[in-house]
Amino acid sequence: MRLKFIWPGKTRSPELRALQEFYAGRIRPLAGVEIIETREARGLDEKFAAKIKEREACGLEKHLKGVYSICLLDKGKEMTSEQFARFLATREQASGLPLAFVVGGFLGLAERIMTGADLSLSLSRMTLSHELSRVVLMEQVYRALTITRGQHFAK
Repeated sequence: MRLKFIWPGKTRSPELRALQEFYAGRIRPLAGVEIIETREARGLDEKFAAKIKEREACGLEKHLKGVYSICLLDKGKEMTSEQFARFLATREQASGLPLAFVVGGFLGLAERIMTGADLSLSLSRMTLSHELSRVVLMEQVYRALTITRGQHFAK
């Protein structure tokens, strides 16, 4: 299984960045993993949200060809960890396409990225920061992979 985690900009929080690397290291023995940090829109005021999301979409979509794309959205499909594990196992057997998890920037994702996704996934009904969402996603992917392989989740 090949997994891509794609988002605009680097994770600024050193603590969250360390957790990203921790989970990437845990995932690597179980699946191929690539973290892709695309260009973040800078220099625009938040009132230009549509323009910011559009600029970030240009960087994201370059990595969405030939993949099964999963966008994180607050109104996406909710799953338990076990359901998510079964979903990943099914996707692994269904096609040889890499799974690309797409997390938006602080303003979210452009409409065309969301509508072009193969699946919209929600991590929680609560609002999480985009940087924390990255870590929670990677932790859940690691948990799902250990579930599907019959391993105990290392804490």
